[in-house]
Amino acid sequence: MTENNDLYMHNPLIHRDRRLGLSSSEWVRSFACEDLKPLIVCRGPIRKEAMDVFEEMGMTHYGILLSEKDSITYPNALAPELRQLTDNSRVHRVPDYTGASKEERVERIGQIIQIAKDNGYDSIFAGYGFMAEDEEFVASIENAGLTFIGPNSRTQADAGKKDEAKRTALQVGVSVTPGINNVTARTLVKKYPTREKLLALAQAQELTIDKKILDDKKLSLEDLADEILYASYDKGLDLYSIEELSAQVQFEVEEMFRQYPGSRIRLKAIGGGGGKGQRILGASLLTTKKPTDKQVKDAAAEAPAMVREVLNEVKATGIGDNKNVLIELNIEQTRHNEIQMLGNGDWCVTLGGRDCSLQMHEQKLLEVSVTQEGLKDAIASAKKAGRKAEVAALESDLKVLTRMEEDASRFGQAVGLDSASTFECIVDRDRYYFMEVNTRIQVEHRVSELCYSLKFTNPKDKKDFFIVESLVEAMALLARHKKRLPKPERIPRFGASVEARLNATDASLSPHAGGYIRYWSKPIEGEIRDDQGICIVNPDTGQFMRYHVAGAYDSNIALILTKGDDREASYNQMSKVLGSMSIRGTNVATNLQFQYGLTNWFIGQNVLAKPTTRFVVPYLTLVGLLKEEANKLDTVYAFLQAKKAYAKKAAEEFPDDPSVSKNYSKILDRKGLLVTRPMDKLLEDPHLLSGWLSLNRNNFTLENGKVVWHDNPFVILADTYNYLNMGYDPAAPAAEVIWQHDDQLLQTGLRFYRTLSERFKLGLHEFDKLSAILAKEKPQGGFSAEEWKEIQSSHLGFEAGLELLGMLFIIAEKVRFWELKVEDDLEVTIPAFLHDAELQARMKKVLVPPPVNKADEIVAMCGGMYYGQEAPGMPSFVHEGMHFEKGQPLYIIEVMKMFNTVRATFAGTIDKIIIQGGDGTIVQKGQPLFKITPDEQFVEIDPAVIEKERRDRTSEYLKAVL
Repeated sequence: MTENNDLYMHNPLIHRDRRLGLSSSEWVRSFACEDLKPLIVCRGPIRKEAMDVFEEMGMTHYGILLSEKDSITYPNALAPELRQLTDNSRVHRVPDYTGASKEERVERIGQIIQIAKDNGYDSIFAGYGFMAEDEEFVASIENAGLTFIGPNSRTQADAGKKDEAKRTALQVGVSVTPGINNVTARTLVKKYPTREKLLALAQAQELTIDKKILDDKKLSLEDLADEILYASYDKGLDLYSIEELSAQVQFEVEEMFRQYPGSRIRLKAIGGGGGKGQRILGASLLTTKKPTDKQVKDAAAEAPAMVREVLNEVKATGIGDNKNVLIELNIEQTRHNEIQMLGNGDWCVTLGGRDCSLQMHEQKLLEVSVTQEGLKDAIASAKKAGRKAEVAALESDLKVLTRMEEDASRFGQAVGLDSASTFECIVDRDRYYFMEVNTRIQVEHRVSELCYSLKFTNPKDKKDFFIVESLVEAMALLARHKKRLPKPERIPRFGASVEARLNATDASLSPHAGGYIRYWSKPIEGEIRDDQGICIVNPDTGQFMRYHVAGAYDSNIALILTKGDDREASYNQMSKVLGSMSIRGTNVATNLQFQYGLTNWFIGQNVLAKPTTRFVVPYLTLVGLLKEEANKLDTVYAFLQAKKAYAKKAAEEFPDDPSVSKNYSKILDRKGLLVTRPMDKLLEDPHLLSGWLSLNRNNFTLENGKVVWHDNPFVILADTYNYLNMGYDPAAPAAEVIWQHDDQLLQTGLRFYRTLSERFKLGLHEFDKLSAILAKEKPQGGFSAEEWKEIQSSHLGFEAGLELLGMLFIIAEKVRFWELKVEDDLEVTIPAFLHDAELQARMKKVLVPPPVNKADEIVAMCGGMYYGQEAPGMPSFVHEGMHFEKGQPLYIIEVMKMFNTVRATFAGTIDKIIIQGGDGTIVQKGQPLFKITPDEQFVEIDPAVIEKERRDRTSEYLKAVL
């Protein structure tokens, strides 16, 4: 974790005097944890955070676990925390756990437990990830006499598996998503359709099942099948094949498509998490109210392949693995909300909610706090401003949040929650559906930490208490002291918080691994940066060390958090942080600009907006359209044409005074790069352009095809330099900031307009009023006639050429940018055209053009692990001599533990398979895979034609601004 020390340290969260044994309270001192000796077996930001918290709690004996995919050399550090933990005796090696088979996992568990015992550790902390939610792993730790810092194995069984969690939710009266949670049982009943055949199967396999269950004739066939399946998992047996399971899933999906026409269906492996192990079917049926039987069957035919994909992603393909898959109605217009829970087995408290709707491919991108206090304050502000629709929307959210927190607390008590977990829900307007429980700490847990602290009070003395502000510390306290901890009171800290996930992805949010970070700007005031320790400098030289962004794990590089009195303040601070952040390196791509643009899109609209989980892909599509249109403009040509237009206008208005034309020419030459440099940067990066357009959406109108400014273009230009973090800095490279002579002109103009604004008692942005005053022939504001003429002349000079900024608004008009908007009731309107799948695919290529194929080759779309078949034992996607159609699967590429099926973008014939090696071969972006003959030959476009099109389009734009 790297952060600004003046803002926020991880805080001992139990007060320092108590940790050091200096407190006057014996009761407080009794909750010390200095004697806890944890082994940290996770990685990423949570590993570094755990190290920091454990040290702050006074623990002197903790260790970390590294797999073979973690480098221990500084130049390529995937475990940069080693620069902090320099005691090699507390660094332990074990083969990677996440990619292991069932047999290998059992071996890894034994190795981890043995490492703990051999090195004097008494507890294990698994953070978030596969191990944190592995019931078998947790049970083995408990059976070995060690403490697991997280929910116990019983809670893992009752709440961690998605199917069991839904059953528990139904038992305690929690609303759940419609669907099927026992497809494995149905698969077994299909294979053994009578009670007698099921009992015979159990007897033949010598399964251990409670006799009362076997003798219970009232037990349904499906429930009996479930009991038999649980027993088979314990014995390590498979009672059905993946093919049989896939066929049953396909049948159930067909039935659900018929039951819910016009809907999509979601498949979820019960052991998934972090977006892994989920797929959605039925995109083709979304707009079909009465699908035909063929349409239903065609849509459901995708199910078998998706079942194999989700099971592969969660590593549940081994013999004896629980392969159950939830089949759920995909609630389309939904928000993803979650409630932070904490319990000790007796009590369960909640720490408000988090809105995690801004996600893509089930991967969260931006998470914001949702608290009852925050909603009440927002309601009061909206009432005061007279925004009735907003008030109604916020009041509805407050009711839903209150219900979710009450239900989460009840659920936590029902499963005996004794640590931190998260109650995840789908919110649909004024209703919510329980989705699952993550029986671990969440990646975004600090969003809740910033909003609430926990006050633990001595039951015998209300004045005797201690405060905890870290969930990791709370987990350690619970693991060490269990039910001794009294139920805490939650205390509001900051009004709101927001977290942006900085990921190794390209401009289209596709994974981009393999690069090296060589520079990362230091955190600014107000920034909390959980960066895995990447920004820890070399302990010997004090220099930033390069960091290899490998694809061994997920794509996250860091978690960036900010807080404020309300959501708007936290968003504004996030904009400031992201705007000032700079990351450079070799072959490095991150989603930094996407996050910056998205943050400012909401600031420009309404930060209280209620986007759904379907927001990001249409938004990206719109950003792609911005890029496509921006590529058609030529700012140098536009500037030269503007000079000609000014010269012509001067000649017409002052035919007897050629000096006027010359003066305009000098002025424009002086300002050329001042205007075009920031424009070029916005045109080059559509994510930056999106945020800028949203912030300036009310600063102009189009009247009779012309841009009419309602804010001062000169002031907007200055704001644009700030927005692009291009303010003058003599220590920065000249290419990255405004040039000194341009800055002098900019500051001179700003002083001019500040002086006028003060004289006329106007705000700097009240341009309409200022323009009306400056248009008057008679001197205003007490200026003399001579001064007034000079002021008017200076105003024309400062504004000259800034009309070109208006071209950016015309881009927005062309691509219908303003149609994606936040309504008065906070709902987000997504225009229908942005849901078009073909447009989405095309814009993805505009944002990140694919590797250039030769006319006779298909190359890897990105770096990763190549697979030529759907699953082991399945036929290859392609073979030499075969003809493939557009949209046909060609190969699978695994990046950051996610499986991506790559489909043909055109039809052709496979002449030769070039790639050497079998499944699991690592390929690089652009690496040739197949020699092919396309059905249609590609025709290259003449660059001269492209240049002419750009000038023609630019000339068209100039008509609206000059």
